[in-house]
Amino acid sequence: MSFVYYQGDSIEKILVTAALPYVNNVPHIGNIVGCHLPADIFARFCRLAGYETVFIGGSDEHGTPIEVAARKVNKSPRELCDEYYKIHKEIYDWLDISYDNFSRTSYEIHHKTTQEFFLTLYEKGFISEGLLNLPYCENDERVLPDRYVEGKCPVCGYEKARGDQCERCSTILDPKDLIEPYCVICGSKPIFKNVKHLFFDLNKLQDKLREWIISREGIISQQVINYTLSLLESGLKPRCITRDISWGVKVPIKGYEDKVFYVWFDAPIGYISSTKEWSEKIGNRDAWKDFWIKKDAKIFHFIGKDNIPFHTIFWPAMLIAEGRYNLPYNVVGLQYLNYEGDKISKSSGWGIFCENLPKSGIDSDVWRYYLTFLIPETSDTEWKWSEFKERINNDLIANFGNFVYRSLSFIKNNFDGRVPKAYYLDEMDRRMLILGEKYAIEIKDLMLKVKIRDSLRKVLEFSSECNKYFNDSEPWKKIKENKEIAGSKLYVAANLCYDLAILISPFLPKTAKRISEQLNTPLGNLNDCGKARVRENNFLGDVKILFQKLDDEMIEKVKKIVTTVSSY
Repeated sequence: MSFVYYQGDSIEKILVTAALPYVNNVPHIGNIVGCHLPADIFARFCRLAGYETVFIGGSDEHGTPIEVAARKVNKSPRELCDEYYKIHKEIYDWLDISYDNFSRTSYEIHHKTTQEFFLTLYEKGFISEGLLNLPYCENDERVLPDRYVEGKCPVCGYEKARGDQCERCSTILDPKDLIEPYCVICGSKPIFKNVKHLFFDLNKLQDKLREWIISREGIISQQVINYTLSLLESGLKPRCITRDISWGVKVPIKGYEDKVFYVWFDAPIGYISSTKEWSEKIGNRDAWKDFWIKKDAKIFHFIGKDNIPFHTIFWPAMLIAEGRYNLPYNVVGLQYLNYEGDKISKSSGWGIFCENLPKSGIDSDVWRYYLTFLIPETSDTEWKWSEFKERINNDLIANFGNFVYRSLSFIKNNFDGRVPKAYYLDEMDRRMLILGEKYAIEIKDLMLKVKIRDSLRKVLEFSSECNKYFNDSEPWKKIKENKEIAGSKLYVAANLCYDLAILISPFLPKTAKRISEQLNTPLGNLNDCGKARVRENNFLGDVKILFQKLDDEMIEKVKKIVTTVSSY
């Protein structure tokens, strides 16, 4: 079996997905930088670069995580999911996460897609029956699915490892692997009983998985590839894909009517069902096939490191076995974000909780700016309030915002609000006019390698060059000596503001729009950088400062707001 992937600009279709969040809690900033924000920035850039891009997400609503959470608050799983879906959607919208479709795995289209997917695997011989030695709580008189059991991880010793996976070391587990297991409902020690279940025969796909992951070298990070190969080296076994709970996608074969699919079987199929839903919304029911069936599309999955095994082993194996769908082009496995020296924890009230961000009085772009620098691309990162203040005031305001404001306000105040004519363009002026094209090319190269933080640094580097140009040009002096020369410099500066707006737009979409409005010039795409799209004599809009400077008093006020644990 060989896997063929197309390289370079011949690819015109890109599907971007962010991990489907469990809607059993309110997201914190670690969840945002762990998939939603980097996926959004990447999708926005792909659109900017001219690719036909669809950005897909949704809520993961099935399985024991939801049942456990619902039980704790005396609600039905449906009631809990309805409540948290709304909260999640509002947060992502406020942060300008530009999903083309944000679906729900509880929708009928997802249930149907999952059942059809399963039946194909079943008919192809990749599903087998077997007995599972499962924990049974005699006190509650029920079989306990994996997340209803916790205990000590046999690998790293973490005291609260779940029955499906250790949250600390990401080892995939079965409840029987846990040391000193206990029922999360009542705390009693379970016994183990044999129960009939369905298994996905991962062992039949080991060689094909190895071939696929090796074919991704140079695309998927070596860190993710090495981790996946180490899991393959230990050998794959059939994986149980059914559970003894009521909330989930029903198994569509005789004898299993009382069971639902394991959440990690149905959840990744949510990428497909959400794309199908998008397809129906745009009035073209077959549009989803351009991304999942046709072979000239790239699929990028953005996930946290705890989800890597499911996206480089379990999900690709499902796709290979099914046979029709495209495999991932890149699985972007991100690390964790910590907060001021420790792990983010809602139960401990330690972290920044996203439902509070709109109350902070700080623009969403400001949050996006610092969070972009915290995207944990290769190692864990850490939120620090002192660094937040420094980066906003020194990088964003003193560098980027300063250049835009002084350039446009100087034009507004000295040239009747019109972009001056370019009477005299010397060698430096001409170099600066086309410099945006150079940066666009460099940023595109970085972004397609999913080096998002480096891409933002390149935008700031360009902004620094623009500031240097303004300082060296000294328009405040030249306007007294020769207004036409000063005007020529400011014509260049106005076009540099335009290029900066385009390049910053994937990161700070509101800011890009504000610059566009101040320039009174609609923004184009990446190819417009360095093309002097701001015309002479163009009237500027209202010129305003882009960002508010942060002081210690404001930081303390905001800190109290955003670190408060809500009652959700």
